[in-house]
Amino acid sequence: MKQLGVLLLTVILTGLTSCNSGPVTTHATGIAYEVIVVMDRAALESNAGEAIKQELTSPVAYLPQDEASLRTTYCPADQFDGMFKIVRNILIVNINRDLYTKVSMLPEKDKWARGQMVVKLNAPDATSLETYLAENKRTVVNLFTEEEMKRAAEFLTESYSPTVLEKVQAKFGISLYAPSDIKSSKEGENCLWFSNDAPTGRMDLLIYTFPFTDKNTFTLDYLVEMRDSVAKQMIPGAFEGSYMSTEKRVVDYSASKLHGKYCGIVRGLWRMEGGDMMGGPFVSYARVDEENKRVIVTEGFVYEPNKEKKNYIRRLEASLQTCLFPDELHGEVVVTHKAQAKVESAVE
Repeated sequence: MKQLGVLLLTVILTGLTSCNSGPVTTHATGIAYEVIVVMDRAALESNAGEAIKQELTSPVAYLPQDEASLRTTYCPADQFDGMFKIVRNILIVNINRDLYTKVSMLPEKDKWARGQMVVKLNAPDATSLETYLAENKRTVVNLFTEEEMKRAAEFLTESYSPTVLEKVQAKFGISLYAPSDIKSSKEGENCLWFSNDAPTGRMDLLIYTFPFTDKNTFTLDYLVEMRDSVAKQMIPGAFEGSYMSTEKRVVDYSASKLHGKYCGIVRGLWRMEGGDMMGGPFVSYARVDEENKRVIVTEGFVYEPNKEKKNYIRRLEASLQTCLFPDELHGEVVVTHKAQAKVESAVE
C-alpha cells in the first residue's frame, strides 16, 4: 500500500483536529474513493494485509480495462490519532484472539467527523480474516462505494444541471439531478439525450419510457432490446449508418431498490456499430412508474478512451439515484436555478 502521501497533505492543510467529546462538528476531509487503512505493521505485512489490499483494490466491474475500486493509504495503528481521525473513509483492522472469537464488520457513520464512514474489521486471527474476505468478496468495497455514491448524489442536489432538471420535469414529470456541465440535449418521442460534449471525460445521460405490460419486462434480454432500439434511433455515430448498441458479451442484470421501489440495473459496455471505433461503460436503472403505467429508464454512459473511466460512470450513477417519480415528488423539495427554493412538483 502507498504511504500517507496525498492524504496526509490534504489533512495537514486543513489544520483541523478531531474532537472526542460532544457533538461532531468537524467536516471529514480526504479524496473521494480513497480509504485510509489502520492496522498493525506486522499484520499489514502478513497474508491478512495482502487480503485487505486485494479487497480494496479489486477491479471495478464492467469497465473495458482493470481499474482499482479504491485508493488505499496506510496508517500504523499506534499513530492513528488527531488529524487522521477526520478522514472521510477509514478502515480499522483489529486482530486479537483475546478480544474476538469470530470476524465481524462494524460500520459507523460520523464517528469523528461529519460525512465520515468508519468501518471496523475485528478478527481473532489472520487466517479467519483471510477466510472472511474470501467468502465475502467486495463487501467492504461496496460499503465504501455506496457511501461515496450517497455523498455524490447529495452534492448533485446542490450543484446540478438546470437544463437536465427542467427538461425531464417538463417531458416526463420526474426529477433528476445531473452533473452541472451536462448541458446539451436532444429530444425524441419518448426519450431525452443529454451530454457534456467534452473532448475528454465525456458523460451522457439517456432517459426514456415505454409502457409497462408485465413483469417479464425486467429481464436482461428485454431491457437490452429496448436499450438498443432507443440508442439506434437517438445516438448516431460519426459515419453514415453507424449507431450505438450494447456489447452483448459484457453485460449484466441485477435487482435492487431505489426509493423503496424495485429497480432493475443493467451494467455493461456499449459500442458503435457500422465502422465507428467507439465504446465505453454504461449503467441503467429501470423502474415502474405505477401511477402512469410506464417503465422509466435512466442511463449514464461514458466515453474516455485510454484513460480511467470509473469515477465518470460513478458520477453518472449517483445522478441516476437522485431520480424521483411523480408519486415520489409530492411534498419533495424541487429546486430550480431560477428560485433556488421550494416549488410545487411538476405533476401537481
